[in-house]
Amino acid sequence: MSSLRLQISMSLDGFVAGPDQSITNPLGLGGMGLHEWVFPLAAWRGMHGLEGGETTASTPVIEEVQANVGAVIMGRNMFGGQPGPWDPQQPWSGWWGDDPPFHCPVFVLTHHPRSPLVAKGGTTFHFVTDGIEAALALARQAAGSRDISVAGGASAGRQFLAAGLVDEMWLHVVPILLGRGERLFDGGLDDLHGLALVKTVQGDGVVHLKLARP
Repeated sequence: MSSLRLQISMSLDGFVAGPDQSITNPLGLGGMGLHEWVFPLAAWRGMHGLEGGETTASTPVIEEVQANVGAVIMGRNMFGGQPGPWDPQQPWSGWWGDDPPFHCPVFVLTHHPRSPLVAKGGTTFHFVTDGIEAALALARQAAGSRDISVAGGASAGRQFLAAGLVDEMWLHVVPILLGRGERLFDGGLDDLHGLALVKTVQGDGVVHLKLARP
């Protein structure tokens, strides 16, 4: 069976997004600093259709994270748009532009139904209103023998962790303090259900921690 993989960047004080998230600032105040380590990497830039870039100690981590993914699950906020029902006249098409970097089916957790959104490059966004188990079942069907990536955000990752459904997790710990914002390990999450540290990689401005089931 395919594995469910979660990867997310986190500040030293445990935040995966800064305070005051909005349409114009989806990562919140200071949240962009959580991802500055990945932007120069050729492995990341290539996935986003960009040329050039660097190869660093973080490159094998990104290559592993990207490899063998057949479906992606994300929360409504990570897809983008105002909360509440979708506007039937001008439905939000997400943060990801006309050619999203996923190139596979993406299942968006939401409380509000919506028809699938077909984008370029093999990405189709499907909107799932029946919770994480339903999204996972659909993702497994779409992925076949390949793995499923939980791309975030905090709420989606926390729900899958709390349910004991995550088989592998990469935490990209960045040496900044945000003070406020949104945490992954909050909301009653007190059990990693057998996930244990199996690898540590020191990158430039980031430490990568891989946790998996022994």
